[in-house]
Amino acid sequence: MSKTNAGRFFDDYKVGDVITHAVPRTVAEGERALYHALYPARGALYSSDMFAQDCGLESSPLDDLIAFHIVFGKTVPDVSLNAVANLGYAEGRWLAPVWPGDTLTSTSEVIGVKQNSNGKSGVVWVRTTGRNQMDVPVLEYVRWVMVRKQGDAPAPDTVIPDLQKSVLPGDLVVPEGLDFTDYDFALAGEPHRLGDYKVGEVIDHVDGVTIEEAEHMIATRLWQNTAKVHFDATNRPDGKRLIYGGHVISMARALSFNGLANAQMIVALNGGAHANPCFAGDTVRAWSEVLDTADTDAPGVGAIRLRLVATKGKAGALKTEDGKYHPDVLLDLDYWALMPT
Repeated sequence: MSKTNAGRFFDDYKVGDVITHAVPRTVAEGERALYHALYPARGALYSSDMFAQDCGLESSPLDDLIAFHIVFGKTVPDVSLNAVANLGYAEGRWLAPVWPGDTLTSTSEVIGVKQNSNGKSGVVWVRTTGRNQMDVPVLEYVRWVMVRKQGDAPAPDTVIPDLQKSVLPGDLVVPEGLDFTDYDFALAGEPHRLGDYKVGEVIDHVDGVTIEEAEHMIATRLWQNTAKVHFDATNRPDGKRLIYGGHVISMARALSFNGLANAQMIVALNGGAHANPCFAGDTVRAWSEVLDTADTDAPGVGAIRLRLVATKGKAGALKTEDGKYHPDVLLDLDYWALMPT
């Protein structure tokens, strides 16, 4: 009997299965330092204990996307080690801040399966939950992946989950104690409040960053993302490592500081698509479209719904006339963030 793990194939998933992912991970200030080294992240709430305390928190939590990458990375050996592609996200919510010293674990429930017509692969939907050492959920999201089929088993009954198109404003979780009534706009970097943004507004974040192979490899190791397409150059016929989609998400989010410096905390992930592959040498730029705004019950805290697009091209270009993503578009992400009113 083999003692090694070749990863799961489409044949191995059944709706209702709950997968406990190895290995628990205690996070510390090192994760913050490496995250800020990999990406030009400058959000004040995640950079300064003093700023966070002035906003009602005990100290500066770890960046939301650190929590996402770690929880996500734990799922890879069980969900997407043999994936052809990571297809999308939905119903993502950040439920509690992650603090230095927390220990994170992940579990996933299989909520949908659909074999592809070629009989060689299928799509698997999972709902993943990340918890801290007190078993408190800190993050949950649905994602779906295309996974290779290994055997000749008959196609399973198709189950496609009914997913919300977006997280409702009333379902957003604002961290306990968060208060933006004394928010310091000068220290945050920009003067723009929630009311300064209009639905339909497109923001060109101006800056660009060329993706480097070395940084991507550090990121996949940091997040313990063992998907073969990201670290094994022999896995693709072209000999290229596919840049981890989360690396593109974090890069685009960091670039969005220029124009959205006060979109301080991500609280929901409504949907997302990795529209085209990204490789080392690509120069990534970002633009955002304001989709909605909403009030919250927290003092001085509002919510802004944004479409974040990572692209190799120009701001505002998303899809071609036939409805397909423009070849330059790498990422189309729909999320809610908290912003001072």
